[in-house]
Parts: sequence; structure tokens; C-alpha cells
Amino acid sequence: MRRHELSDEEWSIIARLLPNNSRGVARVDDRRVINGILWRFRTGSSWRDVPERYGPRTTLYNRFSRWRGAGVWDRLLEGVSKAYDGGIVMIDSSCVRVHQHGAGAKKGGSADPCMGRSRGGLTTKIHALVDAEGRPLRIELTAGQDGDAPIATRLLEAVVSGTTVLADKAYDTDGIRAFLTDRGAWPNIPPRSTRKATFSFSRWVYRQRNLIERFFYRLKQMRGIATRYDRRADNFLAAIKLAAVRIWINAK
Repeated sequence: MRRHELSDEEWSIIARLLPNNSRGVARVDDRRVINGILWRFRTGSSWRDVPERYGPRTTLYNRFSRWRGAGVWDRLLEGVSKAYDGGIVMIDSSCVRVHQHGAGAKKGGSADPCMGRSRGGLTTKIHALVDAEGRPLRIELTAGQDGDAPIATRLLEAVVSGTTVLADKAYDTDGIRAFLTDRGAWPNIPPRSTRKATFSFSRWVYRQRNLIERFFYRLKQMRGIATRYDRRADNFLAAIKLAAVRIWINAK
């Protein structure tokens, strides 16, 4: 088994969450197809360069795209993250560069290409919510120049009563604090220097926030995610969720 391919343990978990209602001609082996998809994003190569041992490249791309449209990759992440039971969560974001091959998003693709121009060129920002073990719960994309706070509540919908939320000063807004308080959660967020009000804040608990940095580090070990080559934002997000599923399963 090659390094990027699914282990028997990973496959035993993922196989139960895949569609099994196909009709007609038997489809190409799911495990082989997913291994081919992982190869593509692990190496950052194009679909046409995926080795033949994983099957026809059109089969790989069509399966990846069809399952993205059917929400299969979303359900995989939702399925493995059901083990989350509250406690501590962390929220943050990280930018990735958009390669010139991914910069030509056409109208009629994703409604929002999630690309923004800055001094370094086009970038996409990955927003994530992880649990106390650094395992991903929610992931969203925006253009690289977008702020962290506006999309935070979409990620924080996963928070349950009694949860402690760790976030940096970018999330220090009245709206986020009120949102979390209304849900019975404690926002352990350092206040901005311009704040006149005081808030309860534990520096000791806040030190655990490095786990979300480790999550982004592990995610970007896949070259096709560390640099965005996909024109469609939904395809790029689907690849991130597939990688996140493996991070969740293998988290120790």
C-alpha cells in the first residue's frame, strides 16, 4: 500500500458511508477510485496525470464531481465527526495561493469562486472549526481578503451548550460573543486593545489553540490543497473535506 492510499482501517470506516444503491453495470471499485482522487490532491497533479492503476481519469473525475454534487463528501465528514461531544472547540482560518490553472473560473460554475486578489496574487481562505483533538467539524471557503468574523457563525452552529470556544482577536465582536452566549457557550477570546469592556478570559486554556494550527499544517501536506488548482470552489472544498475525513480518522 502506498503512503497516500487508504489503510484497511480507514476504508472500513469510509465504506459504510458511501452510496450503495447503484444500478446497472457495476461501478469501478470505490476504494481504488478514492485512492486515485487522493493521489491527485496529494501530489497536486492534474487529473490526466493520475496513474492508470487507479482506473480511467474520466471515471475518477466524474465520480469525484458526481459525489460532490450529491453531497457524499459532506456526509463523510458529518459521519466521522459524530463522535464530537462538546468540550473545547477552536476556530481560525488560513490562506492558500490560487495557481494560474485555477484562476480562470468561468461563469456558470460555482456561484462564488472564493478567490480574492492581494499583493501576493489570488488567494482563497479556508475557515475551520476543530475540536479539542484538532479534528475538523466544519469547513468553509471565502475569498482570501475576506475577514474571519462574518462567516464565523456558520461554523459555530456546531457548538453546543457548555462548549468553550477558543479564537483569536479577529473573532472579538459583539455579535460572535452574543451568538455563543445565547447558545450556552463560553467565548474564550482575547479582547482587542480598543475594547473598553472587560471579558472573562483564560490564557492557560487559550494555549490549546495551537491544535487548529496543527490541523492546517496537516491539511496542507496535500499539495493540491496547499495550492489551489481547482477552478470551482465547490470542488476544492470537497477535496478539503475528503482530506479532513482522513485527519479525523487518524487523529490520535
